[in-house]
Amino acid sequence: MDNSLKNVISQGLASFSNIFSVDKSASSFLGIDIGSSAIKVVQIKKKNGKAVLETYGAIALGPYGNSDIGSVTNLQTDAIVQALIDVMKESNVTIRSGILSIPSSSSLIFTLTLPDKITEDKLSSIIPIEARKYIPVPIAEVTLDWFVLPKTSESSENNTLNQSEPQKTIEIKTEVLVVAIHNDTLTRYQEILKKTEIHSDAFEMEIFSNIRSSFSHDLAPILLIDFGASKTKLSIVEEGIVHVFHVVNRGGADITKNIASALSTSFSEAEKLKRSVGLDLNSNPEVADIVKLSIEYIFSDANNVVFAYQKKYNKNISKVILTGGGSLIKGLMEKSVSNFHTDVVYSNPFSRTEAPAFLSKILEISGPEFSVAVGLALRQLL
Repeated sequence: MDNSLKNVISQGLASFSNIFSVDKSASSFLGIDIGSSAIKVVQIKKKNGKAVLETYGAIALGPYGNSDIGSVTNLQTDAIVQALIDVMKESNVTIRSGILSIPSSSSLIFTLTLPDKITEDKLSSIIPIEARKYIPVPIAEVTLDWFVLPKTSESSENNTLNQSEPQKTIEIKTEVLVVAIHNDTLTRYQEILKKTEIHSDAFEMEIFSNIRSSFSHDLAPILLIDFGASKTKLSIVEEGIVHVFHVVNRGGADITKNIASALSTSFSEAEKLKRSVGLDLNSNPEVADIVKLSIEYIFSDANNVVFAYQKKYNKNISKVILTGGGSLIKGLMEKSVSNFHTDVVYSNPFSRTEAPAFLSKILEISGPEFSVAVGLALRQLL
């Protein structure tokens, strides 16, 4: 592991930290979520031991790359810097320190299974060797962090009610959650901070920020589905710890493109149709069918991930949490309940903060889009 980073994965919340520690004496805290299609910021303050929402805001990145709102971008650093400065100004952000999220597209998260005989002091030498099998670039080009998951028992035979039969052989495995991020990504984010004159105590993977703002004290396995613009991220979390992380290379922007192509219309018009129609067949059957195909593709991957988890751990998913801007597609909640046959809820990160009562409905509706930003801000307060 790079000595400039601390292994601060705790209770399933992993962070890539700089040499500085988080300043919890500060009165206000800023979370900055730089996504592929937008930047979101959330500023909270600590008052009487509680998180109080001071301001929040979002800005689309498309116009900074001469493309449409909602489109996936790959902007140069200077364009990201300008967008971040603009959204902070428009949102009346008053501080110049906070935490930035690292998107899943710039990182890898995977689980290694190692023999139980390996001692913890040997992990630092063994994990980089094993991680090479999963990382498509030289290991020297990435920074690794990891967390040893609670021990589980794996059996080579099925359970049997016949006590006269030989007992099954139980093998204890050591599972390690590994996070890898390309050093060039860290360098780029440090450049963004420098040019925006923002002091950041840490970088954090977006999945862990999402967990912090979306979960309460859930112990049973939960499926978190983060519908982004370019990708959909699937995480199975148990007792606050990520056990499975999977990326589906399809997101909200892909649905918009499919609508635009099928109806021979512009991306911006297709984006409006996606938001207003969604899965509502009564509103526009043609658009709804296009959206349905993409959602079913994502859910097919999700079902495979859930099935593999259930088979490995012999545990069922107790709840599904929907987050990300794409989760607000009309009819997605009903489709999710029908597919997963369990409780499905939207992430409500602003419920972790205090805000004026008249904003409660707006914050609840927009909450899934700000889960990462809220989680980043909360990390500094907790």
